[in-house]
Amino acid sequence: MTDIVDELKWRGLFAQSTDEDALRKALADGPVTFYCGYDPTAASLHVGHLVQVLTMRRLQQAGLRPLALVGGATGQIGDPRPTAERTLNDPETVAAWVSRLRAQIEPFLSFEGDNAAVMVNNLDWTAGMSAIEFLRDIGKHFRVNKMLTKDSIARRLESEEGISYTEFSYQLLQSMDFLELYRRYGCTLQQGGSDQWGNLTAGLDLIHRLEPGASVHALATPLMVKADGTKFGKSESGAVWLDAGMTTPYAFYQFWLNADDRDISRYMRILSFKSREELEELEKLTQERPQARSAQRSLAEELTTLVHGGAQCAAVIAASKALFGQGDLAELDEATLSAALSEVPHARVTELGPLVDLLVETGLAPSRSGARRTVKEGGAYLNNVKVTDGESAPAREELLHGRWLVLRRGKKNLAAIELTAG
Repeated sequence: MTDIVDELKWRGLFAQSTDEDALRKALADGPVTFYCGYDPTAASLHVGHLVQVLTMRRLQQAGLRPLALVGGATGQIGDPRPTAERTLNDPETVAAWVSRLRAQIEPFLSFEGDNAAVMVNNLDWTAGMSAIEFLRDIGKHFRVNKMLTKDSIARRLESEEGISYTEFSYQLLQSMDFLELYRRYGCTLQQGGSDQWGNLTAGLDLIHRLEPGASVHALATPLMVKADGTKFGKSESGAVWLDAGMTTPYAFYQFWLNADDRDISRYMRILSFKSREELEELEKLTQERPQARSAQRSLAEELTTLVHGGAQCAAVIAASKALFGQGDLAELDEATLSAALSEVPHARVTELGPLVDLLVETGLAPSRSGARRTVKEGGAYLNNVKVTDGESAPAREELLHGRWLVLRRGKKNLAAIELTAG
């Protein structure tokens, strides 16, 4: 199991640990139980969470035992953000989100064998605790002057809004999680992002105070930032969610397919389960023939299959090919086609006018004269069929699923027409 440290380092997943030599020894002595926490502050995890979820999977495959904590208690408080207070959600909403996040995490872990995963909820040990007990048993062991040095707290104190006692107390709750998991499951390692380092080490300090002689560790993965400086996990339309109802499998696939060449090697190492040899070959292909986007396609297929399943991934790939004339649009199911077309420029109409007008309405042509020129030059397509008469209107029978028309100018410029009720 000590090899996993070297593997994490090669993949760029090892930002820091409390004591690397001690961690390596603990892994060699094994077995090690570790945990990672996720707060239900939304109805779904997003792709940023994949770093931790897939690292848990990787550690379990290396022989460690994972505890996946979905915070029914901490989710009602919220980890302090750098800029402003979170909006608190009611307990019923948080409970519903706990169930949704559990269902998203569970497929990535194995719940069988000697190192079977366990799902845990910190509401189990906080719901029955009184405020007096919390302050006496946990709060007593924290020093405010030390808490004020934590990055997230310090930034908020410097802001105009400051920080509420509610969010200030979050660190105590997360620290208590590590203590409880140490006592209940023998958990000796906490995994998380480097932005959580203050919370991770606070948990270690609490265990050391209350459990003298305990050997516990923290391991942080680096935060992912795009090469252009924008936040990882964001697309033009917002966060990329794991829930298919919030981000379609097609949009999820396209997010990875459109990854910047400067980022894809790092994404592959951190998120893919391919071998070093396979990843190095893909990195080489990206350098030699970046236009082929071999690494992006490989990662898009691997992650879409992991998150949404093989059948959905196959449907997405078929849709992607069909939209660009490499497949039959009529064979795509309505949900997949609708999801794909929602990602391209489209116009809604109540009646089908001449094709030159539709090209203008979708933005594929700047004017009717420009649209006519595109048709004349053979560059206009309707449902992958070359348009020869731009003044004719499509027949209703040509609508895909009675609703959509796919327009294309040249090889790469796509748009859609959606026929709606008047």
